[in-house]
Amino acid sequence: MISLYSLLVMGPNSSIGGDKNVVSPLEADKQTNAKAPDFTLKDVQGSNVSLSSLKGKVVLLNFWASWCPPCKAEMPSMNTLYKEIRAKGFEIVAVSTDNSLSPIKEFLAKSRVDFIVLFDEKKAVSREYKVFSMPTTFLIDRKGFIVEKYYGEYDWTDPEVKKQINKLL
Repeated sequence: MISLYSLLVMGPNSSIGGDKNVVSPLEADKQTNAKAPDFTLKDVQGSNVSLSSLKGKVVLLNFWASWCPPCKAEMPSMNTLYKEIRAKGFEIVAVSTDNSLSPIKEFLAKSRVDFIVLFDEKKAVSREYKVFSMPTTFLIDRKGFIVEKYYGEYDWTDPEVKKQINKLL
């Protein structure tokens, strides 16, 4: 049962079992109040985007995949949040951990989003952020520090979540 759950959460191509690169939730929790690691990835159009290029903004950094139902389910509320508060210095960066660009593009063709979508083809950024389940989202303040982590699907229009984000704006 646990193996099936792991497969569903992490996807069909994740490493399960004896892989020494598997991240522990305890390790991931050490990242709160730490500087967010900088990275550069390509967006779906092939342009490079770095986290450091968003310096001075509050960033919601979301790790997702097109095969993940909770990931896809939270995208509409994430997009609504983005449209509501982007003018205040807010940015959303959704990092896909899919194995190829085609399922990402297929998803985006059906479900339009207005925020940045990046492709972590080698899963290097996901490993750097110690992502062990999908979706995982990091709230990064204007100074570049991780102030909160969210595991699983969220309604990003929930007043409590919005209050938490608005405090940083």
